[in-house]
Amino acid sequence: MSQVQAHISKIRWSNIYFLGIGGIGMSALARYFHANGKVVAGYDKTKTKLTAELEALGIEIHYEDSVSNVPMSFLNYDRTLVVYTPAIPKDSREMAHFKNSPYTIMKRSEVLGIITQNTYSLAVAGTHGKTTTSTILGHLLRFCNVKLTAFLGGISENYNSNLILNGNEVSVIEADEFDRSFLTLSPDLACITSMDADHLDIYGSKEALHESFRDFTKKIKPNGKLFVKNGLPIQGLTYGIEDNSDYCANNITIQDNSYFFDVKTPTETHKGFSFSFPGRHNLSNALVALAMALEYGCNVEELKLALIDFKGVQRRFSYQIKSTNLVYVDDYAHHPEEINAIHQAVREMYPNQEVLVAFQPHLFTRTQDFVEEFAESLSNFDEILLLDIYPARELPIQGVTAEWLFDKIKNDNKKLVKKENLVNEIKASKAKIILTLGAGDIGVEVQSIKKALLNED
Repeated sequence: MSQVQAHISKIRWSNIYFLGIGGIGMSALARYFHANGKVVAGYDKTKTKLTAELEALGIEIHYEDSVSNVPMSFLNYDRTLVVYTPAIPKDSREMAHFKNSPYTIMKRSEVLGIITQNTYSLAVAGTHGKTTTSTILGHLLRFCNVKLTAFLGGISENYNSNLILNGNEVSVIEADEFDRSFLTLSPDLACITSMDADHLDIYGSKEALHESFRDFTKKIKPNGKLFVKNGLPIQGLTYGIEDNSDYCANNITIQDNSYFFDVKTPTETHKGFSFSFPGRHNLSNALVALAMALEYGCNVEELKLALIDFKGVQRRFSYQIKSTNLVYVDDYAHHPEEINAIHQAVREMYPNQEVLVAFQPHLFTRTQDFVEEFAESLSNFDEILLLDIYPARELPIQGVTAEWLFDKIKNDNKKLVKKENLVNEIKASKAKIILTLGAGDIGVEVQSIKKALLNED
């Protein structure tokens, strides 16, 4: 038994305290514990919509890093579990206090690891597609009334939440490769959607990243199953559009911006599925979610209805405007391969239309590692608006700037813009297809852009 498991088995905490409670993954876990009768509180540096929603549930949150702000009852280390995110700064006063006292302190991923050991667990791994796939999977199972809890890395449009609660027998979890967090999990069913080089500030090389994914596959429980995107260098049940896949989407047609397709399994073919989200990457995500739900034992006809009922994930090919004369889509895409997937989707669904992309690079290290690939992927659009790099957790790197990336884009219809000028620049464009992409704070501008395009400002 590991030290973490020993803590869980020996101590029943009444209080759960979160350092970084406003993060998309942390807030889902906070909701989970609150719903299961624990007293929850936490700290975050910024008040957001997510923290406001947690506070509305009765969860106490403060926004100044000071031990004096921690509720008195949470200073009892025998009754309090402290959960933290790796994004918490090393000089955090509260973290220093907890570390210097006999508290039990765990990463979010360690807590999720305990949950997966004690439930039937379905885990979604991959450098891209985790959030969309796990949200589709969670919705499919919930629609089929499986007694599950789904921890999501985005806000489901069906549930307006990053947590789907319908019981504690089954868990759906994003298996995050960042900081090797997914190695704490013990899934019964798992999938790997992609293994493109990313987080090289953590791994150092693509080979090291791939080795970590191979280590993840060894965490699958005995008699468990692994689903792998066709073409990835890992053994498992394959899925994809390719005919030689174990699970295949075939007879694909497009009508009214939706896919219609059949699902071929290793033993039979199920006909008559439809999915309304553009892009072969999204179709692939839906396919593996269906494969895992079928393997779990869900009814085929219920799954068809569930997929039709899926409304999407906020900031994942999220339609803001969808009319005959104007389409505005917002997406979290922050890697060259994700940008390429978005490009494929809009060209397939809106052929011969001029497309404008507004992109905010995320992290200095990622921009440095993939500057050539970013330039190539952005050059495919008809008009490019490039924002400054969003630093997130990082300090600047000399020479790594938006201007550096801008100069490498091989398209003359491009412009460097400041975020405060973005709305006006987009409104001045004649493009009929508008995209805003990035994992930083570009999402804050979405409502203003939408209002301006609809002449509601």
